[in-house]
Amino acid sequence: MSWIVHNLWLVPFLPLLAAGLTALAKQRHRRFAATLAIGSMTVSFLLAVGAFAHTLGRHEDEARQVFNFPWFQFGTEWLKLGWVLDPLTAAMLVMVTFVGLLIFIYSVGYMAHDENFTRFFCFLSLFAGAMLGVVIANSLLLLFICWELVGLTSYLLIGFWYHKPSAAAAAKKAFITTRLGDVALLLGMVWLYSQTGTLLFYDNGAGCLEQSALGAMVAQTTSLGLAASTGIGLLIFAGAVGKSGQVPLHVWLPDAMEGPTPVSALIHAATMVAAGVFLVARVYPLMAARDIADVLSPSTAALQVVTWVGAITAVFAALIAVAQTDIKRILAYSTVSQLGYMMLGLGVGGVAVGMFHLITHAFFKALLFMGAGSVIHGCHEEQDIRRMGGLRKLMPVTFATYAVGMLALAGFPLLFSGFWSKDEILHAAHEWPVSCWPFYFGLFGALLTAFYMTRQVACVFFGNYRGHAAEGAAAGNHHAAKSRRHQPHESPAVMTAPLAILAAFAVVLGFLGTPAWPWFQSYLEGEAAMVDPDKLLAPGTLALMLGSALVVFAGLGLGWWLYGRRPMRHADDADGLERLHPEIFAVLRDKFYVDEFYEATVIRFNAGCAWLGDWLDRWIWGGAVLACKFITIGLSWLSRLFDEFVVNLGFDEGCRRIGNGARFTSSLQDGQTQNYLRTLALALAALLLLLTWGCKG
Repeated sequence: MSWIVHNLWLVPFLPLLAAGLTALAKQRHRRFAATLAIGSMTVSFLLAVGAFAHTLGRHEDEARQVFNFPWFQFGTEWLKLGWVLDPLTAAMLVMVTFVGLLIFIYSVGYMAHDENFTRFFCFLSLFAGAMLGVVIANSLLLLFICWELVGLTSYLLIGFWYHKPSAAAAAKKAFITTRLGDVALLLGMVWLYSQTGTLLFYDNGAGCLEQSALGAMVAQTTSLGLAASTGIGLLIFAGAVGKSGQVPLHVWLPDAMEGPTPVSALIHAATMVAAGVFLVARVYPLMAARDIADVLSPSTAALQVVTWVGAITAVFAALIAVAQTDIKRILAYSTVSQLGYMMLGLGVGGVAVGMFHLITHAFFKALLFMGAGSVIHGCHEEQDIRRMGGLRKLMPVTFATYAVGMLALAGFPLLFSGFWSKDEILHAAHEWPVSCWPFYFGLFGALLTAFYMTRQVACVFFGNYRGHAAEGAAAGNHHAAKSRRHQPHESPAVMTAPLAILAAFAVVLGFLGTPAWPWFQSYLEGEAAMVDPDKLLAPGTLALMLGSALVVFAGLGLGWWLYGRRPMRHADDADGLERLHPEIFAVLRDKFYVDEFYEATVIRFNAGCAWLGDWLDRWIWGGAVLACKFITIGLSWLSRLFDEFVVNLGFDEGCRRIGNGARFTSSLQDGQTQNYLRTLALALAALLLLLTWGCKG
């Protein structure tokens, strides 16, 4: 076993160690905290690159290496943990450490004036370390431990500005919502252990994702007629639904924007939401397992659920993003939509299809969130796109890099990575034999993505500036000084340099997975990548590329026609889509009233149960306890009365009489001889009288 496999634990351990050391530092040790966090991520990135290099050029059977060790013993059984190095792990390690490192560097500038700078980098390091632990885990138990640590740190970071009620509420909402999925994941983990006797993924043929265990689970059916593998897979997928913000557990993800922008970038690009997609990819053999009777079925039940949930989420979130006005919230719903695409890709095309979009999305979504943070920073914490405008001249570097990220997300043909990764998903959906509807959902989602991103860029970077500075200048000369103070400005180099690096990757990464050279897909499958330009020009592939390109151009053109051709003049002007269809726009702006529906049903039901529980506690159980209390007090008073007036009085009276008898007896023994003789004489006389009386009788 090579050194890198044996010491792969160092990749997550270094950020965790940095978090622990930073937690001991004082708030004024800002340079120490930033240096430790960035340094640990740099070393982890170098180790990840070494792990990635170790997996290159290896066949599928040789590319996976594991290191397992016994953790603790119960009875005669040992519970084992371990880590695995395979192409899936290596690709994720490089992505998480590299994107995370850029976000860490960006955070130095973004959080420069925050008084809790040191604590922020402590939480960032903990977050990154937990996610890296999820990636390397060869045990579902170890993955679950790190999974829950990711949930904890997301709570800490989303609610980092805890003095804001909205941030505190968003943190609680994220924590509770994701716990719903985690309960299902825990149940699936327990069921998996009961079926296989192990939670190790790979263990020399004895792991729960290896053929012997999968065959046994497929053969075992539940009372509902589902194979055990399908039931376990669906429970595990429920955990991924919560973490990756899929319908219906998507509601926490947009509210997570209450945290600092680097947190949003880390959550939406490299860590938390990617964990759910990665989990499905990791347990994909379980999801795809089928028995002999099911071998002719076009897709397993678990993968069909994954496909439909992903397709619905992709369109649902994209529709909501169309009508949002917060720059970060638009990107948040975009993330939900793109995560749906990833799930769709996993369901219809397999691990390589879904993971390729995850990797490309991580770079351009980190770029977009960090670009949005640069805009917010330059506009003095303004997040409403209606109060922006004209920033392409005031913030040229941010605009150029943001435009790259926007085109990559929209899937602009040929030049940007999002086009290639999204097209691969659409191609797999088009070939899916179960139904054609996921393909149409994907096309409609691509149209919406191009539309709402054009809307956002047009409102933020084109037209005239509509923020507070413009309002102050229009109000008169006495507001001129205030207007100059609020004038937008470009962000410092520590923030814009990571944007330029991410923009470059948003372009070049796509060329690693084109139909002509599917290097990434071949790498994950342990095969040699072959260059074949004819595949790019194949009729089916070319027609699909042209169709998706037309859809993207239609979305870009429609967005520009509504928002770029006639930019907003004032912040309070009606939205272009709102002018056309105010009723539809209101429904989209209010997010299909999902939060209100949950408020009226689930939350109200939970509140009713809480009220009932409180009432039962106060008046039934509390009343019973109170009754027991009074009964006990009454019995104690009765016992006291009996003790005082029966037992004690009887005892005292007996003691008094005994004392009187003792005093009388003691008076007979006073030491006077004449009294003794007198008594003896009286006793003798009484004896004589008794004898005389007896003789007469």
